[in-house]
Amino acid sequence: MDVAFIQTPLGVAKLEGDANGLGSVTILDTKEPLTDIIPENLEDAAYQLHEYFEGKRKHFDLKLNLNGTDFQQGVWKALLEIPYGKTASYLELSKTLGDVKAIRAVAAANGKNPLWVVVPCHRVIGSDGSLTGYAGGLHRKKWLLEHESPVKQQSLF
Repeated sequence: MDVAFIQTPLGVAKLEGDANGLGSVTILDTKEPLTDIIPENLEDAAYQLHEYFEGKRKHFDLKLNLNGTDFQQGVWKALLEIPYGKTASYLELSKTLGDVKAIRAVAAANGKNPLWVVVPCHRVIGSDGSLTGYAGGLHRKKWLLEHESPVKQQSLF
């Protein structure tokens, strides 16, 4: 398994993957030394994440190697269908997956998403529009949603 640490506007991200695809992107709350030479298997992921944070990329085109239960994989696949700049609620995801009563299970699978930003779990909000739990911290979720927002807040001064 190849590993790389890259800088993002929200902290250091740890990328893990191999020839089978990108398996994990996590945001860290600790300082890690950045990787000088990105392993070949992670070059595309590092490049595309850099483009995303520069506002030049709205969709990732990466080979993914997601490990999880069939249900988790179904939730993660549904997350990939939420368009850039849009949000969905846990209830909407549950309906998409065919079981309106699966809200808690959908939330749990969302929380176990191993591919921070690439599989956009940050786009899932509460039914009332509230920012709900986020493994990377609500401040990061808010930043990501504002980053993707088609309407940018402008300063009056």
